[in-house]
Amino acid sequence: MRKLSVWDLASTLETQQDTCRHLPRFQEFLRQLYEALKEMDSNAIIERFPTVGQLLAKTCRNPLILAYDESQKILIWCLCCLIKKDPQNSGESKFNSWTRVKGLLSHILSTFRFDIKEVDLFTQVLGYAPTDYYPGLLKNMVLSLVSELRENHLNGFNTQRRMAPERVRSLSRVCVPLVTLPDFEPLVEALLTYHGHEPQEVLWPEFCDAVNEAFLLKKISLPTSAILCLWLRHLPSLENTMLHLFEKLISSERNFLRRIECFMKDSSLPAAACHPAIFRVVDEMFRYALLETDGALEVLAAIQVFTRCFVEALEKEDKQRCQENQRGKESFQQTALKQVDIQLKFAFKTYFPYASPSLVMVLLQHPKDIPQGLWHQALKHISEMLKEVVEDQTHGSYGGPFESWFLFVHFGGWADMVAEQLMTSEAEAEAPEALLWLLAFSCSPGAGHQQRAQTMVEVKAVLSCLMKLLRSPTLSARDLQAAAGEGGEGAPRPPACQQLIRRLLLNFLLWAPGGHAIAQEVITLMAQTDAIMHEIIGFLDQTLYRWDHLCVEAPRSRKLARELLAELRGQA
Repeated sequence: MRKLSVWDLASTLETQQDTCRHLPRFQEFLRQLYEALKEMDSNAIIERFPTVGQLLAKTCRNPLILAYDESQKILIWCLCCLIKKDPQNSGESKFNSWTRVKGLLSHILSTFRFDIKEVDLFTQVLGYAPTDYYPGLLKNMVLSLVSELRENHLNGFNTQRRMAPERVRSLSRVCVPLVTLPDFEPLVEALLTYHGHEPQEVLWPEFCDAVNEAFLLKKISLPTSAILCLWLRHLPSLENTMLHLFEKLISSERNFLRRIECFMKDSSLPAAACHPAIFRVVDEMFRYALLETDGALEVLAAIQVFTRCFVEALEKEDKQRCQENQRGKESFQQTALKQVDIQLKFAFKTYFPYASPSLVMVLLQHPKDIPQGLWHQALKHISEMLKEVVEDQTHGSYGGPFESWFLFVHFGGWADMVAEQLMTSEAEAEAPEALLWLLAFSCSPGAGHQQRAQTMVEVKAVLSCLMKLLRSPTLSARDLQAAAGEGGEGAPRPPACQQLIRRLLLNFLLWAPGGHAIAQEVITLMAQTDAIMHEIIGFLDQTLYRWDHLCVEAPRSRKLARELLAELRGQA
């Protein structure tokens, strides 16, 4: 404190040299002070560091310290440790942080706009105390910086002055510890949406990291346009958002699609993905996640939820654009609708450049918009188109089987209803080959033609047995186990085929009249491992989620699915 007083009072060359000699050590002192302050409450700070406010105030007014390395940033961190929006006790009230600390923050920010001494002199002449003008000064200073960043007009004169790139970069660095403070949200947004003509990014990387982390933790509220700018400027922020999503998929939000949907919408991922560059990055990360996890069901479900939210956001954006362009032009209604259709087709060619455009447009049809009696026919058409692309070598321009499968699983409204449609079709009718092929392909896209044909044979045999059991007056778990061919002496089925059989059995339990009575026993026999248990939980959660969005009326099946899901989640 004595050293700071000497530096503050004297302005001789010797004093300045002495200050410069001690700058590295003083910065380290500030860092250690911050490490101590961030772990303490206000009472502990007052007891251990009674003069900390005076020390930080003197530090804020020393230009040499503010200019040195990271001292300014660490100093702001220290000030933020003293900020208490709602003082709860005498210790916090003593700090009166929104009066004292705001004044110090105003002083630091003033280096970007004007000399604080001039402001102090002016307000003193007018008779205002610091407690009166510091909060307003901070607000006006932030608005002034925002105005300069956005090239606003000042006092009616078009100044056309742009903030220099060096100042923008420096300002973003100063704001790193301040991004969560409400007063600074307009400045954070202005920095993110700032567009200069510099060949390289001007914003400090740590600023982008801090904003993204605060946004994910809901410590800051920003419009989608600002988040879009953040992710376009700073790819690691978008990647961290996706990693945050993946963490939720394997931890707290595993098999809770409603929560995943809420997180996605809150994160602005689907809305931001309307920009093709964002969509391609997100899609590629989903692709790598699928490859790394061998097609984990949680990742598949997340892709389907994301795609549904993304399509909604894109259609909403196109509808708004069409309404803006066609407002007041009722006579051109049909033309406007055609324009929307053309816009969507063009847009999806951009988002799925390696997919067949006709297949994309068929998959885009939401099952809810098609009569339920025609779902079977629509799935057959999708199967024929996919089979043509996958097995006909003349369609090499649309990628291999994996690309076609990756496109198909995006649209969960169709992908997850194949087994259900096979189970609920007419009992007397033979299972259509098109749906059997689609089911086999959806679970094992990498299989060759021969292996896929063998899977279709096995699934068809199991399905035939299940259809006979539907007409049986009595059902038992053993009957279902025998129908599935479990416990036989034949060669074990591939894992993908076993998963298909389990999916058929679960659909049978949900739709068969006697399924409710034996469901618990059958699932106990099926769930021999934790992995299979989570697979069953995921299937039930995804089925209920899909039924909700398709408005499927099946009260008995819904009730059973909810009961099973609640019980299994309690056991997991």
